[in-house]
Amino acid sequence: MTKDNINPDHYKVGGIQPWDYLKAKLSPEALKGFALGNVIKYVSRADHKNKTEDLIKAKWYLDKIIEDMEAENKTTHCVLVCRTENK
Repeated sequence: MTKDNINPDHYKVGGIQPWDYLKAKLSPEALKGFALGNVIKYVSRADHKNKTEDLIKAKWYLDKIIEDMEAENKTTHCVLVCRTENK
């Protein structure tokens, strides 16, 4: 089995992934700020610490931000289209 440095087994203790917990507890703006802060951290240290692994971690956070933005855009689009169509 391959070691997962992005979501190691100890992140699964307690029955919920940390990202899912943060998503449930933080506002969308706070969650995005947390994720962007981690992107900056991992990109900034990549050349000095874990190289590619840190860039993969930064990408993971960027992917989460993008997923949330795309989901929000779909929700916003549906609300706007549904309101327009029901008039």
